[in-house]
Amino acid sequence: MIDFRPVIHIMGWISAMIGGLLALPTVLDLSVGNPDWRPFLASSLLSFFIGVLLVLSTRQRKPLSLDLRQAFLVTIFGWFTVSILGALPMLGVQIGFVDAVFESVSGITTTGSTILTGLDALPPGLLLWRALLQWIGGIGIIAMATLILPMLRVGGMQLFKIESSDTSSEKVTNAITTMWMLMLLYLGLTVLCGVLYYALGMNGFDAATHAMATLSTGGFSTHDASFGYFDDLALEWVATVFMFLGSLPFLLYIRAIQGKPRTLFHDSQVRVFFLTLTLIILAVSVWQAETRAISIQEAFADTAFNITSVVTTTGFATEDYTQWGFGASGLFLVLMFMGGCTGSTSGSIKIYRYQILHIIVRAHVKRLISPHRVVPLSYNGKSVSEEVSFSVLAFFAVFIATIAVVTIGLSFMGLDIVTAYSAAVTAITNVGPGLGNVIGPAGNFASLTDPAKVLLTITMLAGRLEVLALLVAFDRDFWRY
Repeated sequence: MIDFRPVIHIMGWISAMIGGLLALPTVLDLSVGNPDWRPFLASSLLSFFIGVLLVLSTRQRKPLSLDLRQAFLVTIFGWFTVSILGALPMLGVQIGFVDAVFESVSGITTTGSTILTGLDALPPGLLLWRALLQWIGGIGIIAMATLILPMLRVGGMQLFKIESSDTSSEKVTNAITTMWMLMLLYLGLTVLCGVLYYALGMNGFDAATHAMATLSTGGFSTHDASFGYFDDLALEWVATVFMFLGSLPFLLYIRAIQGKPRTLFHDSQVRVFFLTLTLIILAVSVWQAETRAISIQEAFADTAFNITSVVTTTGFATEDYTQWGFGASGLFLVLMFMGGCTGSTSGSIKIYRYQILHIIVRAHVKRLISPHRVVPLSYNGKSVSEEVSFSVLAFFAVFIATIAVVTIGLSFMGLDIVTAYSAAVTAITNVGPGLGNVIGPAGNFASLTDPAKVLLTITMLAGRLEVLALLVAFDRDFWRY
């Protein structure tokens, strides 16, 4: 029987934290005289009260520890808890329940899809809350990929398990120390990004909200035109750099700061990610300069920003890149499947899984030639076990199957095949904009039916939970023992 007390205790702390963060948009709206401070204050007090109640009712004298099943439940319920609490203030500003939950989940999963229109005229408190959702979602993703998923052995993540001692207390101490360092680094990079935005011409509010959306690779903007509103190449280059930084393993940043800078540059997935992204940008820049009759400098700037935005699953846009010419839609659809590195805020499949898949396929081909040949599998200097290989293959299978099921479901809900397929892909990869006139870079998800939004909301959560972690909860054996 599962002991739910530790799980509920952690949910209480999460609820209290959300209550505290909700005070920020409350103060902002109150300072500018906007009446929307009331629903934010009510949501803040309710979240904090629920959190304190849960924490006090589940206190234990012994140190908090989680077994495997409890860790799965904390991972799943944690994202659901933040998603529901994040939607509360939106309900108070006359946003429907389905739309509010969709927007909240899109924020916390750093997807960036939106049902809101007229962003330029919305109250600052709501715009700040959307940015905060993405920002806390970003650090949550880093923590999950660094500390939790390796323990859960999901999608081959056990390759990135942090080395620690054998004693439980030291493991907890190491995890807490690592988490604080990750948070400080994440905060520091966000502040640096915001300062650069401000120095290059953004006002303070836009600089802060866009810095949070950039580092979290979330992509929520405060303007309908997204990042294209600013029409400034210098700002675009800053965003490109920080989107890239947000898609690198944050644990390697810490090791670099601790005196091991070579670990960042020698990491296999970092090198492959940087090389692949660079080659794609260069190739598309040349193609753009040739087909659109623009200078190579302009083509390079536009391409670097928009491709980095899609590959890192940020979702910012300076223009409707699907109008770049023949093949652009297909290219960006493929790029949605790429993703950044593990241990980053980026979504999608992630580079290391493609590397593991390549290793597995290459070994299989060699065995076809020499059936009795022993082909050792290694990645980043570590041996790749059969468990890791099976885990990665299982992830690919479930990932693709989910896209197929969601696409069919959306098609039966009245969406054309391009919109349905790209919506399924952008939701599970946590990219944001899809393809077509409805949900493309120039559109949004407001016109979709409520059932379609519910299905996409579940898909966004599934994508952020690496699919398999959510699927575990539907297995009877998980609850049986």
